[in-house]
Amino acid sequence: MGNPRRDPKSLAQAEGGPPLVNSVVRAFSILRCFEHGRGNPDGRYLGNQDIARRTKLPKATVSRLTQTLAALGYLEYAPSREKYALGPAVLGLGHAYMAGHDVIDIAQPLMQELADYTQAAVMLAVPEGLRMLLLEVCQGDAMFNLRLEKGARVPHGTTALGRADLAARPREVFEQRLAELERTVPPEAWPKIRAGIERARKDYETYGFVFSLGDWNPDVFAVGVPMVSADGTRHFAFNISGRVSVMTREKLVQDFGPRLVALRNRVYEATEGRF
Repeated sequence: MGNPRRDPKSLAQAEGGPPLVNSVVRAFSILRCFEHGRGNPDGRYLGNQDIARRTKLPKATVSRLTQTLAALGYLEYAPSREKYALGPAVLGLGHAYMAGHDVIDIAQPLMQELADYTQAAVMLAVPEGLRMLLLEVCQGDAMFNLRLEKGARVPHGTTALGRADLAARPREVFEQRLAELERTVPPEAWPKIRAGIERARKDYETYGFVFSLGDWNPDVFAVGVPMVSADGTRHFAFNISGRVSVMTREKLVQDFGPRLVALRNRVYEATEGRF
């Protein structure tokens, strides 16, 4: 129940996790509706009807949960619009998460140095459901802007970040992720997406990094590399994304890819794999 694109319940159950509390799952699916840039013509505001349509939850359930989330400060109600926006409590959670990660502080200057060298964008992300959530974005070319900022989400199947994350997963988890992803895309698009993911897994075994050569954005070539904690419980991914005109596959293989691996290794060593 609920849209599998937003609902983590099916993912957790597929991985043999503990039973989830439906009310909590539904509450967070509502908060995810407010993601920037996902077809919301009224900016940051959504009404109960909009939320019900996106989550596929009953309107009565949505109404109860939005009122509760507003009372807790995670949503704000605008009477003049009769709609909700994200509340300041969400920002508090985000700041607490960011402050709790040495990875970001260690990686940021190294990412900026690499972005300046490659004249491209260097990003750090974590998996969040079936997408990748950007934690840091460093720009090396003021004229090249993917309009991606911290907090944005990008797809797993077609981006270098997502493919890097999938490539580092054990085969069983990898197959589970594929099964979940397949349910979120049009059937006619899945064979091409799956082929790209499988190819990335082979590239990771060959090169130590993966590619997205115009698969997500036809004007962008990218290379990505995963970073997994020493205990195997935490997953991050780095990438370099740049213009097709300068990011040739040869340059990615011989120069940018190895430099990205070196960046990942420096961050891993600095944290001793504990993050």
